[in-house]
Amino acid sequence: MAEELQGDAFIRKQIAQLPVPEFAETAWTTPPPLADARVAVVTSAALHPRDGEAFTVNDASYRALDHEERQLVMGHWSPNFDRSAFGIDYNVVYPLARLDELVEQGVIGSVASKHYSFAGNQPDDVATIRHDSGPACAAALKADGVDVVFLTPV
Repeated sequence: MAEELQGDAFIRKQIAQLPVPEFAETAWTTPPPLADARVAVVTSAALHPRDGEAFTVNDASYRALDHEERQLVMGHWSPNFDRSAFGIDYNVVYPLARLDELVEQGVIGSVASKHYSFAGNQPDDVATIRHDSGPACAAALKADGVDVVFLTPV
């Protein structure tokens, strides 16, 4: 009798079978030195304001988060996801306090006024993110003058 995979082993096996998109050309922009760069966070933690619109299952949209907003909910709906670290210190997945410290130290130029959150636990088809919400989020970042995006995959 074959051993049934459970928990993390099951998830790892599923992920290993997902196709990885390949691109003929990749986009790249050389940012300014970090001391002059404007930095934003993009997370896949499904964060949203406590009184804002929650993510739903298979929700491929994103939420714009004001830099000053700290009353956030992690809307990640996977039963295999441990939220305890986020509850103790939101900087684990959304390191705004650390970015503010880097500005004070002169390591980075500035922190963006808005950051963005997606729901990372998506089904196999991420075409909506790839073709719609992803480019829309990138346009919003560009309009805010963001030079560097700090990705926090959750």
